[in-house]
Amino acid sequence: MRLVCISDTHSRHEKMLPIPDGDVLIHAGDLTGSGSIPKGFEAIEWLGSLPHSYKLLIAGNHDFCFEDYGPWMREQCENCGVIYLEDESTVINGVKFHGSPWTPFFRNMSFNAHPDLMAKKMALVPNDTTVLITHGPPLGIFDWIPDLGERVGSFELAKTIDRLPNLKAHIFGHIHEGYGFGVRESDGIKFANASTCTERYKPTNPPIIIDLDVEF
Repeated sequence: MRLVCISDTHSRHEKMLPIPDGDVLIHAGDLTGSGSIPKGFEAIEWLGSLPHSYKLLIAGNHDFCFEDYGPWMREQCENCGVIYLEDESTVINGVKFHGSPWTPFFRNMSFNAHPDLMAKKMALVPNDTTVLITHGPPLGIFDWIPDLGERVGSFELAKTIDRLPNLKAHIFGHIHEGYGFGVRESDGIKFANASTCTERYKPTNPPIIIDLDVEF
Protein backbone atom coordinates (compact mmCIF):
# COMPACT_ATOMS: atom_id res chain seq x y z
CA MET A 1 0.00 0.00 0.00
CA ARG A 2 1.44 3.34 -1.06
CA LEU A 3 0.62 6.41 1.01
CA VAL A 4 1.06 9.85 -0.54
CA CYS A 5 1.32 12.45 2.22
CA ILE A 6 0.72 16.19 2.08
CA SER A 7 -0.23 18.85 4.61
CA ASP A 8 -0.47 22.60 5.09
CA THR A 9 -1.44 23.45 1.53
CA HIS A 10 -3.19 26.62 2.80
CA SER A 11 -5.39 26.99 -0.32
CA ARG A 12 -2.26 27.14 -2.49
CA HIS A 13 -2.85 23.71 -4.01
CA GLU A 14 -2.87 25.01 -7.58
CA LYS A 15 0.80 25.98 -7.24
CA MET A 16 1.93 22.69 -5.72
CA LEU A 17 4.44 20.34 -7.27
CA PRO A 18 2.83 17.35 -9.05
CA ILE A 19 1.29 14.83 -6.66
CA PRO A 20 2.55 11.26 -7.29
CA ASP A 21 0.26 8.31 -7.83
CA GLY A 22 -0.55 6.11 -4.87
CA ASP A 23 -3.28 4.17 -3.14
CA VAL A 24 -4.13 6.48 -0.24
CA LEU A 25 -3.68 10.25 -0.30
CA ILE A 26 -3.37 11.75 3.18
CA HIS A 27 -3.82 15.45 3.93
CA ALA A 28 -2.78 16.23 7.50
CA GLY A 29 -4.59 19.53 7.93
CA ASP A 30 -4.47 23.25 7.13
CA LEU A 31 -6.25 22.65 3.88
CA THR A 32 -7.08 26.37 3.92
CA GLY A 33 -5.33 29.57 4.85
CA SER A 34 -8.22 31.77 5.96
CA GLY A 35 -10.49 28.99 7.19
CA SER A 36 -13.52 30.37 5.34
CA ILE A 37 -16.30 28.10 4.10
CA PRO A 38 -15.81 29.02 0.40
CA LYS A 39 -12.08 28.30 0.60
CA GLY A 40 -12.80 25.07 2.43
CA PHE A 41 -15.34 23.92 -0.15
CA GLU A 42 -12.98 24.81 -3.00
CA ALA A 43 -10.05 22.91 -1.47
CA ILE A 44 -12.18 19.84 -0.70
CA GLU A 45 -13.38 19.78 -4.29
CA TRP A 46 -9.77 19.87 -5.46
CA LEU A 47 -8.79 17.07 -3.07
CA GLY A 48 -11.70 14.95 -4.25
CA SER A 49 -10.69 15.40 -7.88
CA LEU A 50 -7.35 13.66 -7.39
CA PRO A 51 -7.09 10.11 -8.79
CA HIS A 52 -6.05 8.22 -5.65
CA SER A 53 -8.39 5.42 -4.59
CA TYR A 54 -8.81 6.91 -1.11
CA LYS A 55 -8.41 10.49 0.08
CA LEU A 56 -8.12 11.04 3.84
CA LEU A 57 -8.34 14.48 5.43
CA ILE A 58 -8.06 15.98 8.88
CA ALA A 59 -8.41 19.64 9.83
CA GLY A 60 -5.69 21.93 11.11
CA ASN A 61 -5.39 25.05 13.23
CA HIS A 62 -6.19 27.33 10.25
CA ASP A 63 -9.31 25.37 9.28
CA PHE A 64 -11.85 27.32 11.33
CA CYS A 65 -14.68 26.25 9.00
CA PHE A 66 -14.27 22.63 10.11
CA GLU A 67 -14.53 23.50 13.79
CA ASP A 68 -17.35 26.05 13.43
CA TYR A 69 -19.37 24.45 10.62
CA GLY A 70 -18.40 20.80 10.91
CA PRO A 71 -21.58 19.23 9.47
CA TRP A 72 -21.42 21.38 6.32
CA MET A 73 -17.75 20.60 5.75
CA ARG A 74 -18.28 16.89 6.39
CA GLU A 75 -21.13 16.84 3.88
CA GLN A 76 -18.91 18.51 1.28
CA CYS A 77 -16.23 15.88 1.93
CA GLU A 78 -18.74 13.07 1.48
CA ASN A 79 -20.03 14.62 -1.75
CA CYS A 80 -16.48 14.85 -3.11
CA GLY A 81 -15.33 11.36 -2.09
CA VAL A 82 -13.06 12.55 0.71
CA ILE A 83 -12.93 10.71 4.05
CA TYR A 84 -12.82 13.28 6.85
CA LEU A 85 -11.48 12.10 10.20
CA GLU A 86 -12.01 14.07 13.40
CA ASP A 87 -10.99 11.83 16.30
CA GLU A 88 -12.18 8.95 14.14
CA SER A 89 -10.77 5.87 12.44
CA THR A 90 -11.26 4.16 9.11
CA VAL A 91 -9.98 0.78 7.93
CA ILE A 92 -8.63 0.27 4.41
CA ASN A 93 -7.48 -3.22 3.41
CA GLY A 94 -6.95 -4.13 7.04
CA VAL A 95 -4.96 -0.98 7.84
CA LYS A 96 -6.50 1.21 10.56
CA PHE A 97 -6.04 4.95 10.02
CA HIS A 98 -6.87 7.33 12.85
CA GLY A 99 -7.06 11.09 12.40
CA SER A 100 -7.01 13.88 14.98
CA PRO A 101 -6.81 17.65 14.32
CA TRP A 102 -5.76 18.87 17.77
CA THR A 103 -2.58 20.82 18.46
CA PRO A 104 -1.20 22.53 21.58
CA PHE A 105 -2.81 25.90 22.30
CA PHE A 106 -1.46 28.70 20.07
CA ARG A 107 -3.05 32.09 19.36
CA ASN A 108 -6.57 30.80 19.97
CA MET A 109 -6.82 29.11 16.58
CA SER A 110 -9.03 26.19 15.59
CA PHE A 111 -8.70 22.79 17.26
CA ASN A 112 -6.32 24.20 19.89
CA ALA A 113 -6.01 22.26 23.12
CA HIS A 114 -4.46 22.87 26.51
CA PRO A 115 -2.66 19.81 27.98
CA ASP A 116 -5.72 18.37 29.77
CA LEU A 117 -7.88 18.46 26.65
CA MET A 118 -5.01 17.21 24.52
CA ALA A 119 -4.64 14.19 26.81
CA LYS A 120 -8.37 13.45 26.51
CA LYS A 121 -8.25 13.63 22.72
CA MET A 122 -5.17 11.41 22.56
CA ALA A 123 -6.93 8.85 24.76
CA LEU A 124 -9.37 8.37 21.86
CA VAL A 125 -6.65 6.92 19.63
CA PRO A 126 -7.30 3.15 19.40
CA ASN A 127 -4.52 0.85 20.55
CA ASP A 128 -4.64 -1.05 17.24
CA THR A 129 -4.00 2.02 15.08
CA THR A 130 -1.66 1.29 12.16
CA VAL A 131 -1.33 4.79 10.68
CA LEU A 132 -1.79 7.88 12.83
CA ILE A 133 -2.63 11.22 11.21
CA THR A 134 -2.42 14.35 13.35
CA HIS A 135 -2.04 17.97 12.43
CA GLY A 136 0.87 18.66 14.73
CA PRO A 137 4.05 16.72 15.54
CA PRO A 138 4.92 14.84 18.70
CA LEU A 139 7.45 16.43 20.99
CA GLY A 140 10.96 15.89 19.66
CA ILE A 141 10.17 14.79 16.10
CA PHE A 142 10.30 17.31 13.24
CA ASP A 143 9.05 20.01 15.61
CA TRP A 144 12.03 22.37 15.85
CA ILE A 145 11.44 26.06 15.10
CA PRO A 146 14.83 27.74 14.55
CA ASP A 147 13.56 31.29 15.09
CA LEU A 148 12.23 30.31 18.51
CA GLY A 149 15.09 27.98 19.32
CA GLU A 150 12.75 25.38 20.75
CA ARG A 151 10.72 22.27 20.06
CA VAL A 152 6.96 22.79 19.99
CA GLY A 153 5.54 19.29 19.54
CA SER A 154 2.98 17.71 21.85
CA PHE A 155 4.13 15.75 24.88
CA GLU A 156 0.73 14.04 25.14
CA LEU A 157 0.97 12.93 21.51
CA ALA A 158 4.47 11.55 22.05
CA LYS A 159 3.21 9.47 24.99
CA THR A 160 0.33 8.19 22.86
CA ILE A 161 2.66 6.97 20.13
CA ASP A 162 4.60 4.94 22.68
CA ARG A 163 1.46 2.97 23.64
CA LEU A 164 0.54 1.93 20.08
CA PRO A 165 2.12 -1.50 19.43
CA ASN A 166 0.89 -1.78 15.84
CA LEU A 167 1.82 1.72 14.68
CA LYS A 168 3.71 1.72 11.38
CA ALA A 169 3.54 5.38 10.37
CA HIS A 170 2.70 8.80 11.75
CA ILE A 171 1.88 11.63 9.33
CA PHE A 172 1.57 15.25 10.41
CA GLY A 173 2.43 18.82 9.42
CA HIS A 174 1.78 22.17 11.17
CA ILE A 175 5.43 23.09 11.71
CA HIS A 176 6.50 24.11 8.22
CA GLU A 177 10.16 24.37 9.24
CA GLY A 178 10.07 20.71 10.31
CA TYR A 179 9.32 19.20 6.90
CA GLY A 180 11.01 15.82 6.55
CA PHE A 181 10.88 12.04 6.78
CA GLY A 182 12.59 9.56 9.05
CA VAL A 183 12.39 6.08 10.55
CA ARG A 184 12.87 5.65 14.30
CA GLU A 185 15.47 2.98 14.90
CA SER A 186 14.01 1.75 18.18
CA ASP A 187 10.67 0.61 16.72
CA GLY A 188 10.74 1.18 12.95
CA ILE A 189 7.91 3.74 12.98
CA LYS A 190 7.98 6.01 9.92
CA PHE A 191 7.48 9.70 10.70
CA ALA A 192 6.58 12.28 8.07
CA ASN A 193 6.19 16.00 8.54
CA ALA A 194 4.50 16.47 5.17
CA SER A 195 4.04 20.27 5.27
CA THR A 196 3.67 21.36 1.66
CA CYS A 197 4.23 25.05 2.37
CA THR A 198 7.59 26.32 3.56
CA GLU A 199 7.94 28.72 6.47
CA ARG A 200 7.39 31.48 3.87
CA TYR A 201 4.15 29.80 2.75
CA LYS A 202 5.49 28.75 -0.63
CA PRO A 203 3.95 25.35 -1.62
CA THR A 204 7.23 23.89 -2.84
CA ASN A 205 7.88 20.92 -0.52
CA PRO A 206 7.19 17.71 -2.45
CA PRO A 207 4.70 15.11 -1.20
CA ILE A 208 6.20 12.36 0.95
CA ILE A 209 5.74 8.72 -0.09
CA ILE A 210 5.40 5.96 2.50
CA ASP A 211 5.11 2.34 1.40
CA LEU A 212 3.47 -0.11 3.80
CA ASP A 213 4.02 -3.85 3.47
CA VAL A 214 0.34 -4.44 2.74
CA GLU A 215 -1.19 -5.61 -0.53
CA PHE A 216 -3.64 -3.20 -2.09
